[in-house]
This record gives sequence, C-alpha cells and structure tokens, in this order.
Amino acid sequence: MKTLIALLAWCLLLVLCWPLALLALVLWPIAWLVSLPFRLVGITFSALFAFLHALLMLPARLLGWKPTPTSHAMA
Repeated sequence: MKTLIALLAWCLLLVLCWPLALLALVLWPIAWLVSLPFRLVGITFSALFAFLHALLMLPARLLGWKPTPTSHAMA
C-alpha cells in the first residue's frame, strides 16, 4: 500500500512540477544508500539490547521464571 501511495504522489508531482519529480527520482537511490549505515547501526543496537536483556534475565530464568506476554517488555 505504501508503494502505491508513493507512486501516486510521484505521478502527481510529475504533473505539477516535472523537474522536481525527476530530481526526486534520481536522488532517491542516493538517499537510500546514505541511510544504510544508520539502519545497520540500528540493527546492531537492537541486537545488543536484546542480548543484554537476555543476559540480565538469565538468573531469573535459571530459577524458574517464565516470561508471560504481559511481563515481557521487549516484544
């Protein structure tokens, strides 16, 4: 659905201001490439926090605590 909305918005921009639409078409892959390192950092930090959560909850898990859907803060 997001792709359809983006396509319709780009078509509308093409009708209203075609140079801006072509510029957006050229710059979009460049912006995507620039954002890749930030996505990788986000994935890394998410994995780090999940590991820390598992590490901190390990003693409780060894003592028999079982997470329930309401007590598990990180979904």
